[in-house]
Amino acid sequence: MVHRIVLLRRSSAVGGLTALLSVPAAGGIQPGSAPPPDTHAPEPALRSCIGSALATNPVLLASRAGVEASRQRIPQVTALPDPTVNLSQAIRRLETRVGSRTGGVTVTQALPWFGVRELRGRVALSEASARGLLHRAEEREVIVRIKRTFYDLAYVDAAIRILDEEQSLLGHYETLAGARYATGQGLQHAVIRLQAELAQISHQRQQLVGRRRALGARLNTLCGHAPEAPVPSVAPIALPSVHRDRALLLALGERNRQELRAAAALVSAGEESVELAATSFRPRITASLAFVNIAARDPGDVAGPLPPDEGKNSLSLSVGVSLPVWKESYRAAVEEAGHQLTARRRQLEAARDAMEDAVEEALIRLETLEEQIALLDGVLIPQSEETLHATEAAYQTGEVGVLELLDGERVQLEVRRMRARYVSDFLIALADLERGVGVRVPSGDGRTS
Repeated sequence: MVHRIVLLRRSSAVGGLTALLSVPAAGGIQPGSAPPPDTHAPEPALRSCIGSALATNPVLLASRAGVEASRQRIPQVTALPDPTVNLSQAIRRLETRVGSRTGGVTVTQALPWFGVRELRGRVALSEASARGLLHRAEEREVIVRIKRTFYDLAYVDAAIRILDEEQSLLGHYETLAGARYATGQGLQHAVIRLQAELAQISHQRQQLVGRRRALGARLNTLCGHAPEAPVPSVAPIALPSVHRDRALLLALGERNRQELRAAAALVSAGEESVELAATSFRPRITASLAFVNIAARDPGDVAGPLPPDEGKNSLSLSVGVSLPVWKESYRAAVEEAGHQLTARRRQLEAARDAMEDAVEEALIRLETLEEQIALLDGVLIPQSEETLHATEAAYQTGEVGVLELLDGERVQLEVRRMRARYVSDFLIALADLERGVGVRVPSGDGRTS
């Protein structure tokens, strides 16, 4: 697979280099110069946050500038060296057969060996491509950080709503217990226990509110907003259907994971660098065009007739070739490029391992969380609700006390909060899976999630 990627990149390198060299250099990459990464974000607030972060995040802006800088290397390394102009003026004139040589102009142009400029351009193009892919990876990293914070915030908001419902219900039981105690049908102990439970729920709510403020400040910072800006409550989020075929996801990661593609581009650049280093053994060419000014002499100063080409200027072309005799440094350059290529191939293997590990870990989390949510929805939540309803009816008739009622309330509160946590963790695992494959994950029916 590695060799296939490298060959594809090398086959298109010349065309891509020609296209890049034919386009005038831009003043800088604009935020909208590339489409934003496709990602699972059905919530409008989340999409807005991601869009704002991609446009304003200072790390991404610095990375975009680095990508543009790497692109500007291509016309530099493919350009010819500047020609050299030498002016000469004779201090003492040199007499020749056709006149006095007074001065001249020589223009010298150094010429790399055939194909060297193209090789340099392909190396720079592959490295610029890798830099651009790593920039896209940084965008994906910012997105996954936003999603983790957003879905943690979604859990906190869900937990606060659950506590508010429990607080309202326990407040109703407290009123009922107080009325029963006032009529002599209940115990003061029941009222005290309900009040203690309400105080505990109020304390838990305060803790969640404090955590929400911290998550809101972090989310605002990630989105490029003021940390103290208000963050609206996150509505309940439906559980998405996710395609979990390992072979398909690993194939998606092989094609789309930005770090993997960047490593493949650097391997391509490394192979071309080895070829470029080998050209050091070949001579470098220097072409010179010389113009010599010849001053005509006075016929009276010359014995006999003047030659017919008297006073005609001289124009000559010369070609020089360097002699690459100091081969030790050239061999070292080839060895250096070879070792760098080996290192990049190992980095490509490491990038593939990281992709596979990220996909496998996220898949295990998704499968485990889905099973736990199914267990809650199919067994634990219905059982807790049924038990609580039966306990409430028994409490109304005085068959059970307040302790049994509170036990039922705690169980239902715990399973509801547990489900909210699992849903949030499922969405975070989905975000990590997208980060692992580098592209939006298909839904369970094969469409994009």
